Amino acid sequence: MTETFLTIKKAGSHEIDIKKSRFICNMQRIETEEQAKQLIQTISKANEKANHNCFAYMLGDTDQIQRESDNGEPSGTAGVPILEVLKKNELHNVIAVVTRYFGGIKLGAGGLIRAYSNATSTTIDTLGIVNLVTKKELFLTIDYNQFDKLKYFLSSNNVPIETVGYTDKIKVTIAVEESGIPKFIQAIKDLLSDQFNYATGLNKVFEVPFSRQERQQEEHE
Repeated sequence: MTETFLTIKKAGSHEIDIKKSRFICNMQRIETEEQAKQLIQTISKANEKANHNCFAYMLGDTDQIQRESDNGEPSGTAGVPILEVLKKNELHNVIAVVTRYFGGIKLGAGGLIRAYSNATSTTIDTLGIVNLVTKKELFLTIDYNQFDKLKYFLSSNNVPIETVGYTDKIKVTIAVEESGIPKFIQAIKDLLSDQFNYATGLNKVFEVPFSRQERQQEEHE
């Protein structure tokens, strides 16, 4: 099974209205705390008339940096709910800033927790989730009469072809998860009767669309 390192597909925002209060959630990927602080400052400045600009972010390969702020909302009703949604979705290196424009109707502690949670979760649904998968380049050198057979094999195993070079032979560039390379090469050997050459290249990060339903199905197979 592919290891997961999930993050949002793209940066963006989404707004929900609850009892006349506007909750605007902005999310983006981050690599440093400085980027997180800069986004918080930018959004807060752009929304100076808002009542609150609450946030949470998770940073690091093991989420070793976790920060949250209620920004004036009752303690534990904004920052923590935002952070918990990020954790529940297993998102890494992501910040969410939720701006609230008060509509005149108090929501109570439970209502605030639900509102900030919903603002964050609906934004994640809107932006989408991807899995960042590290793969190693493989360069396969084959004869022309082997190409159709190899293409069919790669297609059947959901391995996209990156490039194809044509000289006296055909050079096919693909990418495979490093842990799966020995098994993959053995399968190619069986397919082509060991009549090919290969070399490895650089590691590259690929963004693979992530579906929680598909992952749950994999876990039950």
